[in-house]
Amino acid sequence: MILALYNLLWQLARPLLLRKLRRRGQAEPLYLHAVHQRFARYTDQERQQAQTHAGQWVWLHAVSLGETRAADILLQALRAVQPGMRLLLTHGTATGRQAGQKLLREGDMQVWLPWDERGAVQRFVQTFRPRLGLIMETEIWPQLLQACGQQEVPVVLVNARLSEKTLRQWQRLPQLARQSYGRLSVAYAQTAQDAQRLQTLGVPAVMVTGNLKFDASPDPVLLQQGQALRQRWQAHGDGTRRPVALLASSRDGEEALWLQAWQALPPEQRDAVQWLIVPRHPQRFDEVAHLLRTTGFAVKRRSTGQTDPDDGRQAVWLGDSMGEMPLYYAMADLALMGGSFAPLGGQNLIEACACACPVLLGPHTFNFAQASEQAIAAGAALRCNSMEQALQQAWVLLSAAPAETGARDRSRAAMQQAALVFSQTHRGAAQRMAGDLHQRGWLG
Repeated sequence: MILALYNLLWQLARPLLLRKLRRRGQAEPLYLHAVHQRFARYTDQERQQAQTHAGQWVWLHAVSLGETRAADILLQALRAVQPGMRLLLTHGTATGRQAGQKLLREGDMQVWLPWDERGAVQRFVQTFRPRLGLIMETEIWPQLLQACGQQEVPVVLVNARLSEKTLRQWQRLPQLARQSYGRLSVAYAQTAQDAQRLQTLGVPAVMVTGNLKFDASPDPVLLQQGQALRQRWQAHGDGTRRPVALLASSRDGEEALWLQAWQALPPEQRDAVQWLIVPRHPQRFDEVAHLLRTTGFAVKRRSTGQTDPDDGRQAVWLGDSMGEMPLYYAMADLALMGGSFAPLGGQNLIEACACACPVLLGPHTFNFAQASEQAIAAGAALRCNSMEQALQQAWVLLSAAPAETGARDRSRAAMQQAALVFSQTHRGAAQRMAGDLHQRGWLG
């Protein structure tokens, strides 16, 4: 009964979803590509390729950019144990699909995951008949899982995480939760806490394998480029050296919080630090640039090749590019982690630590709860209760009084070393997942 009602809601929402696609497609045209796949309707060519390898596909779903980057790490391990694997890669967002194109090999296939309407997901599973489904992190779709169960396709929740907030939301719909999580074959949890919450919702088998993001290695070319840009940014005609602070992967509203906190600083503190802001979502690049300009900042944009510091000190460099976070972390002496100063759960602090960039966290890190606490315990990160406190802490670490400079630098250097050690200590998740899948015989 509840699934029938759920399906009806999806059918009623279809016009709204199409309108949302059209609206997002104005900023990101890739959303308007292959819309027919959202309904599991395929061209003759797509259907032929799908059916040629039906029963062989290892289907991996990575909804957006962060999940796709984690999927890349897992895919390398899977292909090491099963070189001839046929990959079916699905996404929900334009940034995920764009990044996923780089993961494809000859014979692989990439499509949109259909919306969770009963008929659409049944057509999807029947068309491809995957031998295995791998869903990254959190993407639980009840009717998709039901369709997989009907076709006896084992589905694994990979790099699985489940916050206490999400657990409570699912517990309000216990029947739907059991019918969804109970259809998973196994879940590879990031932490013991995630594992416990997943078991509470009825996952029949759970393994704690760790977080795939620890296995990522920053692009050395981007690190080198970032370090070179940092030297240019820190060189001033008067012989002074200004440290660089980064607001990383900022979300909607956090730039305004930063601006308010920055304006409250004394003038000498404002001028002492060069700020770099990298919004999380590309559709917001222009919006953030406009906000900064209307408040008096000179804005230097990465996309326009503006890499030199402004003649005046009231300048912000805007990192408006995709796939270059290692470059931005290499430029920075310190990062304020976006998504953690608004109640959004935080962003991936592990990547910052792997680039030897110390991190200041806001109060909201429930999507990376254990990693955040581990980073704080390791000395790689500090917790701040507000954006105002974070800017004050940045001032202490980066621009203290001259007499305190030696102690300040030693403290920052200790955090940099701690960040590297922290990021390297928890590796191995990809091998553990790939090994278990291979042992179960699901890879072929």
